[in-house]
Amino acid sequence: MNKPLIYFLCTGNSCRSQIADGFLRSLGAEKYEVKSAGLEAHGLNPRAVQVMQEAGVDISGHSSDVIDPEVLNRAHYVITLCGHADEHCPVISNKNVIKWHWGFDDPAKATGTDEEILNQFRSVRDSIRKRVEQFVKEGK
Repeated sequence: MNKPLIYFLCTGNSCRSQIADGFLRSLGAEKYEVKSAGLEAHGLNPRAVQVMQEAGVDISGHSSDVIDPEVLNRAHYVITLCGHADEHCPVISNKNVIKWHWGFDDPAKATGTDEEILNQFRSVRDSIRKRVEQFVKEGK
């Protein structure tokens, strides 16, 4: 059986899309094929890796990738996680693809002490986890 492909998109594929990818692989790998990408590849953010490790999910082996048009057009769901990616997502020629936007603040833009910045990453991580859990439970 082919599992539905979920393609998480963000601007740089370094934080939010990686976190969503990690949680969906952790919570729904038996139901979904999961990929993530960005309009650009900014590299994996070390703080995203750290806060996911705290949540028991290892994303350290993930790579930061640029959107692949072939994957984009075979996805069942394309889910953007930032407004920039939502506005600049490449045209999806496959009309059967369901495109959703789940907007989350960019924790990489957080300022303050290391602890304050990490707390912003944790807050975004927890919000994404709730949204992914809802998706796995309800399929939407």
